[in-house]
Amino acid sequence: MLVAAAVCPSPPLLVPDVATGAAPELDAARAACADAVGLLAAARPDRLYVVGPADEGAHGGYPAGARGSFAGFGVDLSVRLGAESSRAQDGDDRPLPPSLAVGAWLLARAGWADAPIEGLGVAASTTAEVCAGTGRELAASAERVALLVLGDGSACRTVKAPGYLDERAAGFDAEAARALGTADVAALLALDAGLASELKAAGRASWQVLAGAAEGAGLDGRLLFDDAPYGVGYFVAAWS
Repeated sequence: MLVAAAVCPSPPLLVPDVATGAAPELDAARAACADAVGLLAAARPDRLYVVGPADEGAHGGYPAGARGSFAGFGVDLSVRLGAESSRAQDGDDRPLPPSLAVGAWLLARAGWADAPIEGLGVAASTTAEVCAGTGRELAASAERVALLVLGDGSACRTVKAPGYLDERAAGFDAEAARALGTADVAALLALDAGLASELKAAGRASWQVLAGAAEGAGLDGRLLFDDAPYGVGYFVAAWS
């Protein structure tokens, strides 16, 4: 059963080594993420899943100990998804997708040692129905399950945004932020996958995995951060 969740943005810029001189611009987001991850530990989960967007080839599960790197962003920095397990030694040596690498960095920064960790990369093409079903499976995998969910809102909030300005972006992000901040499962599942794709909202599938996991759990939500630096919607929320 899902007992807690933290929702954080997924840009590698959250890692100060990647952001370099621009690092202070995301200090507030980092602080909010630290608070949300701290609330996960307070829930005393038996298992933690780190869920984030991934390319089609990186879709699927990642065992404890899976490694990721920020070398693709010009930084010689590696991370690991919790303690190494026997599964990590059995030939599954795929590198973590960037979103899960950010999650691993957030957990390492928090000194996470509260429960075993597994990762799940979710492709943008995954339907809401499949996402919800996956979330239900995660929630049923242990008596007390927690999720760290990575993902961004629209990348079309300003003319300088990666996807340029789209007038629909502000409304999409406002609804996503409201749903994440109130643990509104139905609203998250209702987010339109086609519109999310057009607005380059990479978090849609991950949020819908969370929604499936939270069905019937009766969790409350709090929005800890809502801003659009660089024209991309970044949200931090805590559910408990």
